[in-house]
Amino acid sequence: MSKSRRLLTLLFLITSMFGTAWGAERINTLEKKGLFSYQPSGIAIRGYDTVAYFTEGKPIEGRDEYTTEWQGATWKFASREHLELFKADAEKYAPQYGGYCAYGVAQESLVKIEPDQWTIHDGKLYLNYNAKLNNKWRMDIPGYIRSADALFEKLLRMQ
Repeated sequence: MSKSRRLLTLLFLITSMFGTAWGAERINTLEKKGLFSYQPSGIAIRGYDTVAYFTEGKPIEGRDEYTTEWQGATWKFASREHLELFKADAEKYAPQYGGYCAYGVAQESLVKIEPDQWTIHDGKLYLNYNAKLNNKWRMDIPGYIRSADALFEKLLRMQ
């Protein structure tokens, strides 16, 4: 088992021990609730504007006055324009794998993300756990996508 995979497995086990309701949600709403504890908050991608990654080329925090519900989560946006773009084509702007760490999904784990660790590849948004895993992800994006595509639905059912 690789060092990165061991780390992700350990993080999954630690988080599970502290009461996280893993797999209950298709959309990643995990938010830090303690030193090692992440719990669902109901807010997608930690409150960041998913459209901004495409239009502004960077993560921007969403605002409470620009929200919508989609796939069981609340999505926040920095502007009304971004909100309307998302409402018109949510699949285009939503992060892949429900906003869970893309590298983690490829390694058979559903884990949290950091909003500033992201990649747009072939017009799709991928988020990652941290800078180290984001860099690893970028070394073989097509290979990791193939793995993650094959695993994501199975991981949701297993949790």
